Amino acid sequence: MDRLRVLKIISDGLSRGKKPEDMEKLVRELWKTNMRHPDSSEIINKDIISHFVLRLVYCRTEDLRKWFLSMETALFRYRFRLESPEAQRALMAKFDLPCKAVSSAEFENVSDKLNEVARSIAPFAQSTLTADAIFYKVPFEEVPELIAGRRVYIHKGYAYVAMNQVVSLVVTQFRSILSKALILTSRKWTSTIREQEKDRLTPIVEALCTSYLGPDYSQPKEFGEISVKDLDQISKSSFPLCMRHLFDKLREDHHLKHGGRMQLGLFLKGVGLKLEDALAFWKAEFSQKVGAERFDKEYAYSIRHNYGREGKRTDYTPYSCQKIISLTPGVGDHHGCPYRHFSDENLRAALDRMGVGSRAVEDVMDKVRNRHYQLACTLTFEAVHNSQCDAGINHPNQYFSDSQKILQSKNNAAA
Repeated sequence: MDRLRVLKIISDGLSRGKKPEDMEKLVRELWKTNMRHPDSSEIINKDIISHFVLRLVYCRTEDLRKWFLSMETALFRYRFRLESPEAQRALMAKFDLPCKAVSSAEFENVSDKLNEVARSIAPFAQSTLTADAIFYKVPFEEVPELIAGRRVYIHKGYAYVAMNQVVSLVVTQFRSILSKALILTSRKWTSTIREQEKDRLTPIVEALCTSYLGPDYSQPKEFGEISVKDLDQISKSSFPLCMRHLFDKLREDHHLKHGGRMQLGLFLKGVGLKLEDALAFWKAEFSQKVGAERFDKEYAYSIRHNYGREGKRTDYTPYSCQKIISLTPGVGDHHGCPYRHFSDENLRAALDRMGVGSRAVEDVMDKVRNRHYQLACTLTFEAVHNSQCDAGINHPNQYFSDSQKILQSKNNAAA
């Protein structure tokens, strides 16, 4: 879970367009915080085991493979850059890369060309390359990233790659190896593992990719309990779009299907609506459509069940963003993530009703097109509250809690 937390924060940083140097610093801190252990050998074991566990979790669909491949490659890139030159060379030898160190004699023959490239990359650099500079000859097709950026000298089918650029070669090899391994793991999973482990490992693997890694929102925290009379006001000021849409549809139709009742009901529980108030709220709405008697017979039990008062008496937790995004609403359903499931036209209209300005709407839509749904929600939060949300939105109840903090702070400042 610690490694998954690292990958998800990297994903958020890249989606936000953080600079390479900021990402490098972020990865250094993330790795230190999440993967440390008093025993150095245990750090290595944790690194290896966590990678292979997540490889199994994320091998199962093309979308999962694509995300995992991108994030593990990004993590590898930054970790490689943080290693010493000696460690980098040792890793290159282990990879058996298709490269050859440039000899001193050959360096002298091409030094003018190499200096030209170096000056084009850093035009204000004063120094020139010396004979002790380390370069590698690499088949040009192995470094497409450097070729595209015109950052290497090419001669007779070989690219001359400086030691500080070799990360591109290593990363390309890493990505290729991992991509093939994920496909092989996927085939193994589909053909044998999934069925063999259906009662033990399979449920865990299938749940991990949508696991929520943040704080527990099963019980209200900072803002205590809320009452039914507060709901209309706070739905407009502090509900995320997914919950505001469900709340508005409930008020409009006096009914929600099971998926909508679960998503909204657990959210309301998490923000502080007591069981008695929840029963009164849902009954007041549903009675207008199905009558009070039918509500008591068919719907009240599930509400008490969500609060841990029926059945196994489990204290159910509100849905996280990952869980909501993974849902597949059908015809007549209103649950799920609007950023993923709404049409462009409907999403724009919904954002407009929330008071999101036209420029911010375009930023949100850009993130939606690139399937960064949580970042789209984060940008919505920032536009509505005129406040930064550096941690990003990972849970609807986090959205509510952060919103209430901002509004409370503004009210205190105005008092």
